Amino acid sequence: MADTKTQSKNTSTSSGADSSRGGEGQKDQRRGRGERRGRRGDRRGGERDSEWQERVVQIRRVSKTVKGGKKMSFRAIIVVGNEKGQVGVGVGKAGDVIGAVRKGVADGKKHLVRVPLTRNSSIPTISNGRDGAASVLIRPAAPGTGVIAGGSIRTVLELAGIKNVLAKRLGSKTPLNNARAAMVALAELRTHKATAKERGISLEQIYS
Repeated sequence: MADTKTQSKNTSTSSGADSSRGGEGQKDQRRGRGERRGRRGDRRGGERDSEWQERVVQIRRVSKTVKGGKKMSFRAIIVVGNEKGQVGVGVGKAGDVIGAVRKGVADGKKHLVRVPLTRNSSIPTISNGRDGAASVLIRPAAPGTGVIAGGSIRTVLELAGIKNVLAKRLGSKTPLNNARAAMVALAELRTHKATAKERGISLEQIYS
């Protein structure tokens, strides 16, 4: 009788240990799956971030008059684009340069504009944009022309993925106003197919 009791105790303890080991094994497998999923998510997030390019147009030291005197900070103008038809201009202010640039990048990604590109990496039609006292004229160009522009307008056009274009700055020379005027001009661009659809006519009638 004593032998049978000891055998039953041994079997019960072994089964309990096996079950605990099995539970630990299942937990380890779940952890491994979670780590794999986390790694995949990090990779995808890194790929999305790698598509975007950031360029600093201007960093200025600005001041704000408060009760105790003047509060100094930095303002950064950032252009964000993926060179595939999406571009944005952002402004960030912070007590240090790195914080201002980070805020400018986040603001630029919030105000993205989709630009219709042709086969020759140009724009479909002429466009004119205005912001404040700055006015920008953008015209399509033949293949091999390149980006004929200067200042912040050139940065906006390059990050939008436009490789053949003619641009002229008319009016103010302020980098922020010129960049925003270029964004207004790019936002007003329409393809011939979209224009025909809006007017309710065929594409042949537009070319005729």
